[in-house]
Amino acid sequence: MNEHDRAEHTENSTPRVPSQVGPATEGTDLAAILEAWHAATVRLEQTHEALQAEVRRLTAELEKKNRELARKDRLADLGRMAAHIAHELRNSLVPVSLYVSLLKRRVTNAESREIIGKIEQAVQAAQSVLNDILQFAADRELQETLFELKPWLIDITKEIELQAVSQKVHIKVEVPELLLAWADRDLLRRVIINLLLNALDAMPGGGELTVRAAAAGRDLLISVADTGPGLSEEALQHAFEPFFTTKANGTGLGLAIVEHLIQLHGGTITVQNGTHGGAVFDIHLPNRCIVPTQMGKRAA
Repeated sequence: MNEHDRAEHTENSTPRVPSQVGPATEGTDLAAILEAWHAATVRLEQTHEALQAEVRRLTAELEKKNRELARKDRLADLGRMAAHIAHELRNSLVPVSLYVSLLKRRVTNAESREIIGKIEQAVQAAQSVLNDILQFAADRELQETLFELKPWLIDITKEIELQAVSQKVHIKVEVPELLLAWADRDLLRRVIINLLLNALDAMPGGGELTVRAAAAGRDLLISVADTGPGLSEEALQHAFEPFFTTKANGTGLGLAIVEHLIQLHGGTITVQNGTHGGAVFDIHLPNRCIVPTQMGKRAA
């Protein structure tokens, strides 16, 4: 270090005496400190508000999850109790049905046969309700097979063709060729039949019923849409809850069973009103779709 450097070093290393800072400099520093303090305060307030908002969101989400968990627990308890009662009642109805059938064969009087026929219908209706309850509570293992979706859906729609024609309801099936599904055919058929019959009930004066299916990667998407009046806000919120129904003679178990069967496949079902009216049921089945390529290879 030469003389010049030592002199410069000595000058720079000499502490500044406060009395050497002028009033203008003090004012500038104080303003900068206050500005920095204000900015830090604003940032803290923003962070605090953001944290409060996040806490509110998480609290609401937790409450929603707790309500859903409590609802599932109640439904599980209800299902077990309902299954036990339904099983006992169905067993009791077996001899009633048998003796009504025997009585109908022995009676020749037309008026008496008509009364017996009404008893027989009532017993069958009760058995149908009990079977619905048992299906809802059943914890069944899936019997999965691979099948082509389009002909399978067309066959299902033929099962309701007569009723649809009588109601002047036109049915459309829009499914790509060679779309394969990996699912329990019988359980999934019950889902589709239930949705189709609900759609027919919603269109007593005619309309259009559309069944669509498509692949989204490996996921299978199925929708059933009608052109009926659609669902009320209350029905949209509670459509899949057991024993909720808007029908005079409904049990309120149909859509609950549908949701249960879809959940057995690891999927979900939602309902909304269509943009042009009617109700639209959307089924999402993850990893249930196989689309063969044009070369015959499966893009699974």
